[in-house]
Amino acid sequence: MTWSVMRSINAPTLDLSASLLRSSTRTPLVAAGATSTGVSIFRMSSSSLRFASLSVSASASDDNHLPIICKKEVVSTDKAPPAVGPYSQAIKANGFVFVSGVLGLVPETGEFISDDVEDQTYQVLKNMGQILKAGGAKYCSVVKTTIMLADLADFKKVNDIYGKYFRNDPPARSTYQVAALPLKAKIEIDCIAVL
Repeated sequence: MTWSVMRSINAPTLDLSASLLRSSTRTPLVAAGATSTGVSIFRMSSSSLRFASLSVSASASDDNHLPIICKKEVVSTDKAPPAVGPYSQAIKANGFVFVSGVLGLVPETGEFISDDVEDQTYQVLKNMGQILKAGGAKYCSVVKTTIMLADLADFKKVNDIYGKYFRNDPPARSTYQVAALPLKAKIEIDCIAVL
């Protein structure tokens, strides 16, 4: 027998048990529960599925009485290069702006500003600023960035330029050297900002 303890949290409902049980001939989940001060204890029989249901409740719902997981809005601006694939420049959702990886392309031409990593870094950050602005955010509201470099030897050059845009309370950051970047770019940066 397995015992699980779950703490109640305020999040939308997601119940997978009905679809799992319809698509499976295995023994259904057997659960007996007791609730005390926001903590639920469930007992599952040893013959039950190892994972059959994830259910968390909340009061938000749409017109069909289905839980609202996330409302999202596409952010787009012609002051930054368009996405080079089937994705958006950014998405606004639940008080955040999620900016896709940005390249050092000049918006008017769609070409790299130059083959130099420093020039591309300035252009990436300029493009990112335009996308953030279109989403209602700015550099100071960025909480996380990811920098992808074609060559980690460019780290110091990029860092010096990056530091000019994120002077006070810089965001959390990850930096990686990658095997290749889209369009043979030298650098790509994505970010998350709060509204």
